[in-house]
Amino acid sequence: MMKKYTAEAIGTFCLVFAGTGAIVINDVSSQAITHVGIALTFGLVVMTMIYAIGDVSGAHINPAVTIAFCLANRFRGRDVAPYLIAQLVGALAASGLLRLLFSDHPHLGATLPAGVWWQSFVFEVVLTFMLMFVILNVSTGAKEKGIMAGAAIGGVVAFEAMFAGPICGASMNPARSIGPAIISGNLNHLWIYIVAPILGAVLAVPGCRCIQPGGCCDGETPACENTPAT
Repeated sequence: MMKKYTAEAIGTFCLVFAGTGAIVINDVSSQAITHVGIALTFGLVVMTMIYAIGDVSGAHINPAVTIAFCLANRFRGRDVAPYLIAQLVGALAASGLLRLLFSDHPHLGATLPAGVWWQSFVFEVVLTFMLMFVILNVSTGAKEKGIMAGAAIGGVVAFEAMFAGPICGASMNPARSIGPAIISGNLNHLWIYIVAPILGAVLAVPGCRCIQPGGCCDGETPACENTPAT
């Protein structure tokens, strides 16, 4: 099990370091990466982590995904807490390293609402619902449904970050938001990016069950303990 936890920590580290790192570097390089580049960075790092560690830990790298998989009977309840801890450790380590590299940056890529709080809250619920809905429908057991499953999940992350990022930050991932928020001290709106993604991911579970003949797990309970995700 330590291999799984280590994989989750490394995967989440890579996600946060590359994704929020793109935001920080864009700020200090006169917008050289651009918003489109940031969105693509998040999508690409998610896709590559799925292919890299999907067969080890399932590549959840997202507390909301882990919780939703448990509710969908695809993941063992006793492994939820260790997975969440590993994901948070990876996110905090990535943000800590970015703080060392960019000591003067004010927020380290933290997700912050551009408008009123409820607007970003609704966005995060809907975005994470869409992401988790796709994850549940393109993954099964410990293997993906075809070689393009990772690309599909990474694509969702990219297009959601592309259109919603300027409004809410398009977190869809509590660990991705907790890391930079804690290390940079931007905690005022952190609750939005913890509660809303978890709510959105949980809502995707009955949504999947409504369209899948055998429910989210297709009746394959043993194989659902380890599902590639994001």
